[in-house]
Amino acid sequence: MPTKATAKDAYYEAVGRRKTSIARVRLFPNHTGKTFTVNDREKEDYFPTPELNQIVTQALTATDLDGTFAVSVHVSGGGIHSQAEAVRHGIARALEEYDAELRLPLKKVGYFKRDPRTKERKKFGLKKARKAPQWSKR
Repeated sequence: MPTKATAKDAYYEAVGRRKTSIARVRLFPNHTGKTFTVNDREKEDYFPTPELNQIVTQALTATDLDGTFAVSVHVSGGGIHSQAEAVRHGIARALEEYDAELRLPLKKVGYFKRDPRTKERKKFGLKKARKAPQWSKR
């Protein structure tokens, strides 16, 4: 598998994130076989519902580039829906690296937004992040 060091346009790589999910995305242009693998499995096997499959490919369909790239993704952390949106974020960032003019249409539909929400840490003196012990007068 060629890397960026050996050939200039071998692939376009980007990282997509949402909540605690992280997706490393690689787009291979001029690829004859239309493949989309997630963690070395087919996209339909990893994301079983049609809704998740649609979320994953939204960035490619919004730019009319669906089927022109072979996509390889390694995703970890979070839930399956969060992982699907992290993959979408990574594909959008890799498409921007491929062609800078694609940034505006992808930004208008909101595919460059990174959802930063994570679990709030537990504070000392409390039972959870915000839950305090029951107050008693005596």
